[in-house]
Amino acid sequence: MKVVILAGGRGSRLSELTYKIPKPMVEIGGKPMLYHIMSIYAKYGHTEFIIAGGYKADYIQDWLDRSYLPWKIRMVDTGEDTKTGGRLLHLEEFLNEPFMLTYGDGVGSVDINKLLEFHRSQKTLCTLTAVYPPARFGHLVLDNNYVSRFEEKTVRDWVNGGFFVCEPEALHFISGDEMWETGALVRLVERHLLTAYRHDGFWQMMDTARDLEVLEEIYKERGSLA
Repeated sequence: MKVVILAGGRGSRLSELTYKIPKPMVEIGGKPMLYHIMSIYAKYGHTEFIIAGGYKADYIQDWLDRSYLPWKIRMVDTGEDTKTGGRLLHLEEFLNEPFMLTYGDGVGSVDINKLLEFHRSQKTLCTLTAVYPPARFGHLVLDNNYVSRFEEKTVRDWVNGGFFVCEPEALHFISGDEMWETGALVRLVERHLLTAYRHDGFWQMMDTARDLEVLEEIYKERGSLA
């Protein structure tokens, strides 16, 4: 099954790095985020990738040309300023069968085979992986003007963690160059055609410098981001 990776964004919150390189090429443990994402899928035997590039897409292509990775990888420049839904429409000719989809800035210990099994059992057009984002802050318990204690943040909500499985018909819900998340996914929700696979294990995005530090620490401890 093909795996699409959305790798065209600018990564403005990491601008000290991404003014030179695209966000998926920021390195953790000496290897680009893109490599770590592909490794998650390869672990489960899925090694055919389509990279939806945009911002500094040539940088990604140069890295692919030099890396000689043991996977089948197609790089497609979907436009520097194209939105996520529009990027998928640029790939429609390659996606005439069920496919997987994820973002170029998130990793996790998602069991891809269980995700696929869940999707097939639901008979919907798209399944996303629902995750609990790591708590960024604890909170204070106040007694008048005094801090009585610190507590870890315990109330968490499920969020869209990427790692989608899509039927090709899901692309029909995209209306031009729009965001996948606020366009097609909303329409799929309205038709009861979007399901969520709950993943309560490790998941981490790379959105800020602090996220990058966390990922480096995790990689040092585990030797993997899967």
